[in-house]
Amino acid sequence: MVETAVQIEKQRPKRSRWKKTAMIMITGVLIILVISGTAAYWLMRKSLPVTTGTETISSLTSPVNAYRDKNGVPHIVAKNLKDLYMAQGYVTAQERMFQMDLSRRQASGQLSEVIGEKTVEKDRFFRTMGLRRAAEASFEVYSPEAKKVLQWYADGVNAYLKEAKKKKALPIEFTLVGYEPKKWTPVDSLTIGKYMAFDLGGHWEGQAFRQYLIQHFPKEKALDLFPSYPENGAEIIGKAMETKIDIKTRLASAVVPNEYNGSNNWVVAGKKTKSGKPYLADDPHLGLATPSIWFETQLKAPGMNVSGVVFAGVPGIIVGHNTKVAWGVTNVSPDVQDLYIEKRNPINPEEFLYEGKWEKAKIIEENIKVKDHKTIPYKVTVTRHGPIMSEFALDKKEDTVLSLKWTALEPSTELQAVLMFNKAENWNQFKKALTYFHTPAQNFVFASQDGTIAYRANGLIPIRGEKYASVPVPGWDKKYEWKGYIPWGKLPTVVNPKEGFIATANNKVIGENYHYHITDSWAQPYREQRIKDVLSSKEKLSVKDMKMLQFDRKNLQAEEMLPILLPLIERDKLDPNEKKALQILKDWNHKDDKERAAPLLFNLWMQEFSNVLFEKKIDQKMMNLFDGKAQVVDELIRRATKGQEGPWVKEAGGLQAVSNRSFSRTVKEVENIQGEDTEKWNWGAYHTLPFDHPLAAIKPLNLLFNPKETEMGGSRVTVGAAGWDPATGKVNHGAAWRTVVDLSDLSKSYNVVGPGQSGHVLSKWYDNQIKDWTTGNYHVTNTKEASFKSEEKLVLTPDQ
Repeated sequence: MVETAVQIEKQRPKRSRWKKTAMIMITGVLIILVISGTAAYWLMRKSLPVTTGTETISSLTSPVNAYRDKNGVPHIVAKNLKDLYMAQGYVTAQERMFQMDLSRRQASGQLSEVIGEKTVEKDRFFRTMGLRRAAEASFEVYSPEAKKVLQWYADGVNAYLKEAKKKKALPIEFTLVGYEPKKWTPVDSLTIGKYMAFDLGGHWEGQAFRQYLIQHFPKEKALDLFPSYPENGAEIIGKAMETKIDIKTRLASAVVPNEYNGSNNWVVAGKKTKSGKPYLADDPHLGLATPSIWFETQLKAPGMNVSGVVFAGVPGIIVGHNTKVAWGVTNVSPDVQDLYIEKRNPINPEEFLYEGKWEKAKIIEENIKVKDHKTIPYKVTVTRHGPIMSEFALDKKEDTVLSLKWTALEPSTELQAVLMFNKAENWNQFKKALTYFHTPAQNFVFASQDGTIAYRANGLIPIRGEKYASVPVPGWDKKYEWKGYIPWGKLPTVVNPKEGFIATANNKVIGENYHYHITDSWAQPYREQRIKDVLSSKEKLSVKDMKMLQFDRKNLQAEEMLPILLPLIERDKLDPNEKKALQILKDWNHKDDKERAAPLLFNLWMQEFSNVLFEKKIDQKMMNLFDGKAQVVDELIRRATKGQEGPWVKEAGGLQAVSNRSFSRTVKEVENIQGEDTEKWNWGAYHTLPFDHPLAAIKPLNLLFNPKETEMGGSRVTVGAAGWDPATGKVNHGAAWRTVVDLSDLSKSYNVVGPGQSGHVLSKWYDNQIKDWTTGNYHVTNTKEASFKSEEKLVLTPDQ
C-alpha cells in the first residue's frame, strides 16, 4: 500500500521531531562556538607583539632599533641610556605583560583584586611579610642614576600599555580574567626583585618546623631532624619547649619557596680550555612555567653592550656577559632570617616585651581589595624585629607570637649592582659592584678576557649575638639581636685557583675553619661533586663538554645510597616484580635517563623512604615547612650505616626494615602508575614536563596555553636538574635558562630558554625552544649587529 507523505509524517514517532530539534540546537551551539572561537582568535591575533615597522613612544629622544633574531631574542640598539631602558621596558611588556602584572601582584599581595576570594590568604601572607614595603624603602636609598633607569623602564612599559589599551590589544589573559593592568612604577620592578629574594632565601620555615618538632616530640627525636645540634642547644631548646605556639594553625599555609631553588655555575681557566680563554657556565634552578621566568635580551648603547637574561619587569641584565666579562650566580642559601618569639602585653595588644619594658609596635593598614566582594580590613603588626608572621592565617591576637627578621626586608640596592655589572670591564670593577648587592646572597662566578676567573659568596649575612639556634629565639632578650653582618672583606672569595676551575651548586662553600656562620642547611652535595669530577677529568675542556655537563644525568645520590640499601633487601621475601625491580637497580648505570626504569624506581624509593619514616607521625600539613628534608634523610641513612640509628629509624624498625618496606611500597606504586609489565616501566612517562601557564589550572584553558607535555630525564640531584611534584610526577623545577660563554669570543654565547621567549600563545617564539631545552641543545646568540640586522626590526621613534 502506498502511503502519502502526510500519512508518513503523522505516523513518525515524536522522538524523531525531538531529535531534529536537538540537532538544530546543537548546530546553533556549534555556530555560536565557532563565532566565539573566531572572535577569540581575532582578539589574540590583535594582541600579538608588533615586531616590524615603526611605533611611536612620545618620551624618546632618538629612534631606537629593536631587532628580534630567529629565536625571538630582542637586540635593542639605542643612542643613549634613557632611550635604551625605555625601549627595554616597551619590548619586554610586548612579550610578557600579563606575567609582569601577575608577578607584581603576587609579591605585593594584590592578586585578590583581580582573582577573587581564592587568593585572599596568599595576599594576607605577602602583605604581612611586606615585600612591597621593603621595595618602597629601597627605592629611597638608590642613587639618582638608578632611579632614572627605573623610571625610564617604567615609562617604556607604560607606553606599551597606553598603546595596547587604545587599540584594545592587551594580551588575551587580561580579557579572560576580566581586568586591565594599572600603570607600571619603579617600585613594581623593585618588588619583583624582592620576590626573587624571597624565592631564594631564608630558612625561616625550617625554624618554624623545628619549633613544631620541639613542641610535639621528645627532645632526642626532635633533634634527630635538626641539620646540626645548636651550640647553645640545652638553653635554646629549653626556651623553645616553653613556647606555646600552634605552628600548624598559624603557619602551615604559609607560602614556602621550592626547597630545591638553587643553581649550577662554574668557570674554567684558559689553561684548561681548548680556546685558551676562560669558559663560564650558569643554569639557575627555579620554577618551570609558561612563560619562562627569564627573558633573554641584548642592550646596546654608547658605553654599554650587554647580553643575557633578566626577570620580566626588571631593567638591565642580571646574568650574562658584556664585551669584556661574564658572570653567573647560584644561591648561597644562607641563614638570613630569624623568627623571634614575641610576648604581647595583655593590656595593650600593640605592645611587646623587650628588656623588661613594653615597646609599641608599628601598625600598618594593608586592606585587601577582593574582586566582586567587599574590601577586607587588614592590619600588619611590625615589632622591632619585623612583621608578626604567625597571625596572617588567623586574625586573632595571641599572647605569644612569631615575628620575622630578614635582610631583604631592609632597604637594599641590588639593581644598582646589576647596572654596574653590565658595564664592568674587569674583576676589580665587578667586585666593587658587589658592594651594592645585598640580598639574596649569591655565589657569583666571574670570568674575563684577561684570563681571570673568580668566585665570591656575596650578600648581607648576619652575625648573631648568640650562636645560630635553628629554632625561634626570645625577642625580649637583646642578646639574641644581630650584631651586624659578616665583614665584606671576609666573605668567601677565590681568584685564579691552582685547580684551574671553580664550581658551585648550592653546596657547602666554606672550610671547617671559617670563622662565621653562613648556614647549616646546604644543598645535597651531589651536583657539585659531579661538576668537579667532570671538570677534573680532562686536561683540556671544550664548549661541547660544558653543554653536555649542564645536561648531565649522572645520579651520585644513587651511586652513594644503592650500595647501602640494596644489600638490605630480603630477596627471599620479594614477589616476582619486586625481584625484577631489584635486578633493574643492580644493573643500572646510575644515569637518570628517561628511557630507563631504574630512575623511576630509585627516585620514588627515596620518596617512600621518607614516607615510611614520617607519615602518620609528622602532621602532613607541616611537611611543607620541613626545610632540608632530603639532606636530613640522607644523613639519617649515613648515620644508621655507621651503627648510629637515630630514634626515627629505630622506631620504624631499623634501617633494614625501613629499606624493605619502602622498597616494596615503591614497586607497588610503580605498578599502579605504569602497570605490572616491568618491560614498560620508564622514568620519562612519569616524569613529564608541562610548562604550566598561570591560567592552566582553569580547565579547559590548559589546552590553549600549555605546550604539549614532554618526557624528561634528570632529577633533583643531577646537574641537569629536573625537579617534580611528588603528587603527580610532573616536572616543575629546573634551569629555565642555560648559558655557556667562551671568553675567546664574547660576541656570542650558547643559550636556551625554556619554553621560549614570548608569553603570547600565538607567537612563533612561545614554545619553540622546548625541543632544545629537553634534549640539551642550544642556540647561538650573536651580539654583532650584522648577525641580526636582516631579522625582524621594529623602529621606536619619538613624536615628530
